Amino acid sequence: MSQTAKTRVLTGITTTGTPHLGNYVGAIKPAIEASQDPNVQSFYFLADYHALIKCQDPKRVQESRLEIAATWLALGLDTDNAIFYRQSDILEIPELMWMLSCVCAKGLMNRAHAYKAAVAENEEAGDQDPDKGITMGLFGYPVLMAADILMFNANKVPVGRDQIQHIEMARDIAGRFNHLFKGQYFVQPEAVVDEKGEVLKGLDGRKMSKSYNNTIPLFSSEKKLQKLVRKIKTNSLEPGEPKDPDTCTLFQIYAAFASNAEAAALREQYAAGIGWGDAKNHVFDYLNAHLSAPRERYTALMEDPAYIEAVLQKGAERAREEAAVTMDRLRSAVGLGRFI
Repeated sequence: MSQTAKTRVLTGITTTGTPHLGNYVGAIKPAIEASQDPNVQSFYFLADYHALIKCQDPKRVQESRLEIAATWLALGLDTDNAIFYRQSDILEIPELMWMLSCVCAKGLMNRAHAYKAAVAENEEAGDQDPDKGITMGLFGYPVLMAADILMFNANKVPVGRDQIQHIEMARDIAGRFNHLFKGQYFVQPEAVVDEKGEVLKGLDGRKMSKSYNNTIPLFSSEKKLQKLVRKIKTNSLEPGEPKDPDTCTLFQIYAAFASNAEAAALREQYAAGIGWGDAKNHVFDYLNAHLSAPRERYTALMEDPAYIEAVLQKGAERAREEAAVTMDRLRSAVGLGRFI
């Protein structure tokens, strides 16, 4: 396939947590819609090498990989159109990372936000060694991210604002490699930031994030979902008193899933003074109905890891077909080609 035939979009999913409602609204739902676009060649991968940077719990990494793969499949990822694979199945990626490391300036890595934040934390704690506890994985992971992107010459990489720097670094590394080895080996990837992208609030009103322990897992059981919805923080306004939907976490979560007409109807009920108990029951009923079919598919997939494995192996095969050709060309470019 000609690399210019379709726009190439690449998305990595770090495998350290259990997918929650915020992940679904912010990343999974738009990505699944994109996977069904015949004009786009989508690459979705479980970023399991990245997971090792922060998580040294093998059981958690293994569980998370299975949960995330099952989640994406249960929600309708089109694996015939999109290429869905585990990063660790593409043996060419760490090889490319090494090649890119050899042209990447250390000074560029010194400026990476995650590294600078870790150093600042050590300095604030009064540590003699500013690099205390910082691994080469944390220091060099923008190069691994560059290898993920450049391996498949992705044109666009959907990211959060905090990741824009890494795409700029990938561009810098790609440009340096092309210049040093005198060829157009890599295209310059572009960061795609969805400014309208929904950042869902969690149980406590802060951004929904596993680091705040305020998430609602996407496929909680019906009973657990009801319990979590009831825990969502609301104010002390009584039934009958008008309530402001625009400052309400409960309403925001509902509106992320509901149609415009459904959200408008609940907005009217807020103005009419709906009680918090009734509002929470309404939101729970709606979410539960919305998630019950994918929850069933998810449960069935979690009980059939062999099916998930087969899907990921098929994706890896497609990804490696291309990666093998790319690496042959790059080995020749740097002087590591075959003698005959």
